[in-house]
Amino acid sequence: MKLADRMERIGTETAFEAAARARALEATGRDVIHLEIGEPDFDTPRHVSEAAIHALLDEKMTHYPPAPGIAPLRAAIAADVKHWKGIEATADQVVVTPGAKPIMFYAMLALINEGDEVIYPNPGFPIYESMARYVGGVAVPAPLRESNDFRMDVGEVASLVTDRTRMIVTNSPHNPTGSILTGEDVREIARIAVEYELVVLADEIYGRLQYEGEPLSIATLPGMTERTITLDGFSKTFAMTGWRLGYGIVPTWLMPAFSALVINSVSGTNAFAQAGAVAALTGPQDAAHAMRAEFIARRSLIVDGFNAIPGVSCVMPHGAFYAFPNMSSFGRSSNEIADHLLYDAGVCGLSGTAFGSHGEGYLRFSYANSREKITAALERVGESLAKLERTGELVGASA
Repeated sequence: MKLADRMERIGTETAFEAAARARALEATGRDVIHLEIGEPDFDTPRHVSEAAIHALLDEKMTHYPPAPGIAPLRAAIAADVKHWKGIEATADQVVVTPGAKPIMFYAMLALINEGDEVIYPNPGFPIYESMARYVGGVAVPAPLRESNDFRMDVGEVASLVTDRTRMIVTNSPHNPTGSILTGEDVREIARIAVEYELVVLADEIYGRLQYEGEPLSIATLPGMTERTITLDGFSKTFAMTGWRLGYGIVPTWLMPAFSALVINSVSGTNAFAQAGAVAALTGPQDAAHAMRAEFIARRSLIVDGFNAIPGVSCVMPHGAFYAFPNMSSFGRSSNEIADHLLYDAGVCGLSGTAFGSHGEGYLRFSYANSREKITAALERVGESLAKLERTGELVGASA
């Protein structure tokens, strides 16, 4: 028996693999500080959970939901994107999915033929490349460089467009670097998309976690409403990762394809969880605001801490909850440094190459953890790297 050939093209998200190695190390009695997973360490706001419980127990929302989502949530999302993003969309353009990844997958399945090209940020969320390749497309990396504050170089993006290009993927605020696209960047990407008749998959999952400047959603620009798929969800803003709730704002002409893909894959998204999502959008926003303020404080703590470690430099991220320090001065690969810090220091981060080849020399650390844990992690990292510099001896699987 053998797997289908297409399985050779699919990638993975190594954060979960790193977490598994860290848990295995903990099982031996080691203390490990987890900075690898992009998951808020806060609980879902209580009123959100209570709304879901009410829907489950009292409203008996235990049956199949409509494939694109329940009407109250689709209406609430349309109102919310108008308020936060300025996107003019009707509820009929909203599709709700179990997590945000299906929006990426459906976009690729619906639009990318064999050999079609998808331009995506590298380093970047690994599922962009994985899904583009899986459906038979060609993933074309747009390098993000520290010298450009880890923003897409829009001139380079334009140079990557060929007669096979069908889609550009953007992500702002960005995972793993925390960079943001400027208004000028977004307008130029829109110009490229219109000129070459491309679709843009705009990943805005961290949109409400932008800490400087005013976000600009590309779907609001002239000519972009009908060529933009806006991806967002509830995991990051409302600490609802386990609820598996994402959504897309989809051009009207694409909705039949997305609805068909939902029906053929998951049928629909948990009904009572969707009721909780309505409460998240329409209820008090205090918890979301408090979480954002705490991330800002932690951002300064972790970036200042990394910059105080000899041999490490770290630019200030402008959004999300990740630091992306440069550790190339130690003359080891990102994988080797990540392994060393896990097994020697008990600090779990991710190699920059988990996000693409252009992440070499960097590591990603999530600051979605307490200030106490971040402080302890920085102390351990500093001591471990000083020892590595002194002895040249690596610890871990890559040693």
